[in-house]
Amino acid sequence: MAPQLDAQTLQETDTGSAAEPETGRLEAPEASTGPLGDLEGLADLPVIPPFDEVAPLDARALSKTLFQRLETLEEGTHEHAYVRNTLVELNLALVKFAASRFRSRSEPMEDIVQVGTIGLIKAIDRFELSRGVEFPTFAMPTIIGEIKRFFRDTSWSVRVPRRLQELRLDLAKAGDELAQNLDRSPTVTELADRLGLSENEVVEGMAASNAYTASSLDAQPEEDDSEGALADRIGYEDHGLEGIEYVESLKPLIAELSARDRKILSLRFVGNLTQSEIGEELGISQMHVSRLLTRTLSRLRRGLLVEE
Repeated sequence: MAPQLDAQTLQETDTGSAAEPETGRLEAPEASTGPLGDLEGLADLPVIPPFDEVAPLDARALSKTLFQRLETLEEGTHEHAYVRNTLVELNLALVKFAASRFRSRSEPMEDIVQVGTIGLIKAIDRFELSRGVEFPTFAMPTIIGEIKRFFRDTSWSVRVPRRLQELRLDLAKAGDELAQNLDRSPTVTELADRLGLSENEVVEGMAASNAYTASSLDAQPEEDDSEGALADRIGYEDHGLEGIEYVESLKPLIAELSARDRKILSLRFVGNLTQSEIGEELGISQMHVSRLLTRTLSRLRRGLLVEE
């Protein structure tokens, strides 16, 4: 078990005020000569106890020491990778703290922590001790920003352009402010004037907001709701679809008929004329019209059966 670190020991390590290894600096961890290769250049680093046993103040002091060492190492070397990875492990508590703010979201906490860790790595790569800013203060906005970007890019039920995603946030903020001032929901015109946009752009943004979440067709209603699932309320059998299929199948068959037969079909089924009225229109008897209709309909019926 590696020795525990206290804040005084770490402070002495940072300043180099103690000359003896027993009190001033701790030996490099044995892991530094492991899979990463020969890390003899890190012999001046303190021993790092198990990361979950390092107190926040100790982690902050040790991180400062590691950042000082990181600035002297060449990027891409085994030594640089070791110190960088150690900083990541040592500051994972920052990621878990930031991720806890998004616990109410539907995404698994493991995914949120993983995204936050990416933000932590970016913060480590950008951090400079010379700025005089504590690392947690510098890293937290980057970690939270990475997590928010993850939700912005992946939490929409339907993928919409980034412009509309940002417009949705602006509309929500402006809508809340106007609702407080007006004591009512703002109109499209009022939102457009507040944001300096056209009414069409506001309508487009409001429509895009509907894509953020989607309801399942099989979702069950509330306990006090007497209606069934959404699919039961909006779904119905459209018998007109079957008729469209028949019409499309009949078009080439009707095109093959003679002009008189097409005329009789049009007068009977489009004009809704009786056989007697059709006979008067064409100057033939009602019986003749009946025989012609029967012959034409039989021909069309045979054509449909062949098609099927």
